[in-house]
Amino acid sequence: MARRPVALAAAVVLVLEACGIVLLNWILSIVVDKQQMSLAGLQPRAMSVGSWAAGGLFGLYLVSCAVILVRAAVRDRAPGGFARIVLISAAVVHGLLGAFAVGLVGWVAFLAMMVTLGLLVLTLVAYGEAGVRGGQGAPGGDGGAPGGPQPAAPGAL
Repeated sequence: MARRPVALAAAVVLVLEACGIVLLNWILSIVVDKQQMSLAGLQPRAMSVGSWAAGGLFGLYLVSCAVILVRAAVRDRAPGGFARIVLISAAVVHGLLGAFAVGLVGWVAFLAMMVTLGLLVLTLVAYGEAGVRGGQGAPGGDGGAPGGPQPAAPGAL
């Protein structure tokens, strides 16, 4: 199966998305600052800095997900426990963003979110759970549960 190319493609998409999010929030902070916009008495400068900081943090989150995917592709091994949780959270975020995007932005944004979601889910499914091995490599050598019934000896009734 083509696990590595899918993981690398997902990483590239996440880096591009991170750049877009940071750029969008930077522009939004400039607009808020220039127009002196305020929400519920909050200072315009605080809103501008908050927008920029939120964009930076979300961009950093997406880049960290991309680093996890590149590491998994280079090593050709499933990400560990915490890294897997981070990737699952990214998939959930993209699912929610896609649901909101279809109503607020349009179908093209929804499609972009669903492509990213699909790449993340495909990567998670392709690599499977970390440390799971089946068949003859399992403890006990029979592919069954370690404490389960043992197969009968040949010729025994």
